[in-house]
Amino acid sequence: MKVMLRQDSNGKLTVYVPKKDLEEEVVKQVDSDAGKVFTLANGWELEFSNLPEPLKLPQTYEARRLA
Repeated sequence: MKVMLRQDSNGKLTVYVPKKDLEEEVVKQVDSDAGKVFTLANGWELEFSNLPEPLKLPQTYEARRLA
């Protein structure tokens, strides 16, 4: 699914999912075999396989929902 990553006014990373009209703060970041896994405040886990370092924000990326 396509999601937008951006930083909010407090400097925290947030994820916006347009199809669900959902915007949540990233509360945890973990490296995995396939890339990075972000855990959102609502409990969702999103896996990103091709995130550049450093992140260019705001930007739309492809993610896969794990949980």
